[in-house]
Amino acid sequence: MEAIGLFLQPRDLPWRSVIADALSLDPPAREAALAALSRVFGFSAFRGVQEQVVSRVLAGQSTLAVMPTGAGKSLTYQLPAVMLPGTCVVVSPLIALMHDQLRAANANGLAAAALTSVDQDREQTIERFRNGELDLLYVAPERASQPHFRELLTRAPLTLFAIDEAHCVSEWGHDFRPDYRLLRPLLDSFAHVPRLALTATADRHTRADILAQLGIPDDGLIIAGFDRPNIRYRITPRDNAQRQIKALLAEQPGPGIVYAPTRNGVEKLAEQLSAGGRRVLPYHAGLPADVRAANQAAFVASEDMVMVATIAFGMGIDKPDVRFVAHAALPKSIEGYYQETGRAGRDGDDAVALMLWGADDFARARMRIGEVEEHRRASERQRTQANAFNSAKFLGERVV
Repeated sequence: MEAIGLFLQPRDLPWRSVIADALSLDPPAREAALAALSRVFGFSAFRGVQEQVVSRVLAGQSTLAVMPTGAGKSLTYQLPAVMLPGTCVVVSPLIALMHDQLRAANANGLAAAALTSVDQDREQTIERFRNGELDLLYVAPERASQPHFRELLTRAPLTLFAIDEAHCVSEWGHDFRPDYRLLRPLLDSFAHVPRLALTATADRHTRADILAQLGIPDDGLIIAGFDRPNIRYRITPRDNAQRQIKALLAEQPGPGIVYAPTRNGVEKLAEQLSAGGRRVLPYHAGLPADVRAANQAAFVASEDMVMVATIAFGMGIDKPDVRFVAHAALPKSIEGYYQETGRAGRDGDDAVALMLWGADDFARARMRIGEVEEHRRASERQRTQANAFNSAKFLGERVV
């Protein structure tokens, strides 16, 4: 995993887990947790730092858990939701992500529902919540920050607030969402309810901002190691992206994702790659919603399909057998790169991450600063310059 390491300063590389004030379950509580883990999820033991996170939640302690993609973050709030009375409110940034997790939770026997703009069972969901019938209630930050939702939550007992993709709360994060910063009044209205913030990618600035914005004490931080040893990282100069990615497809069977920086680039590259006989579909925000949904469903069900996409694709896609992730250009940030490549090999089998880069990628990254709100440009410029410096340093090492 040395490929990731060279992008970051050494102090940002927690290869060994950093555990917040270690809370251990007493033997009866641990036995109950393991029994629920086996009964609900079919697992005989916790993975990584899951037990430490669950222990803090069961003890009523607010926590920020930074865990790699595929480490089982959702289990750390779903298991307590089964074990404790009341409903766990899950704040999540994307409807597709919520519905994917909702399907998985219901499949495991949890009573789960979502309140989103596309759900047709709103009244039924509200009634189930008021009757105390829900283990999990998924909402977007835009709804969670509204006074009427806060009033709804007073009608039934709560057990936990889980804030998924918590890096969205931070202006230092790579995927900032302003509505996440409006969650604090809601959380403070239920000060007795613990908070669990979850993310796969957060540097020092972002971690500090998440803790401050969500009112989580500094000693509530848990960082798991970032290493994904089954992913082989290949970084190489771009001379002909079409030819280079076709070569990857020829050598790498199984499902894969190719990221391109623009919608036009996605369409063009998808057409070029599909000429090779393998099924290739495009995905970007400019496609009609029904086309995006159909393409996503086809990819999840496929054993050999390639999705060419912008970064609009991937969050919440529960597909463990992705065998490769390719970037046709330099990613927007090291956090985004780690999260995107982390979608490969979630089943633990070998996978490949290929990044193609060119000098024009760095110029394009600096141009993006002008697209950011004026009050965020200084921090974005600092972050972009750091990414450019560390990326250049890494690329100079010729790690392939």
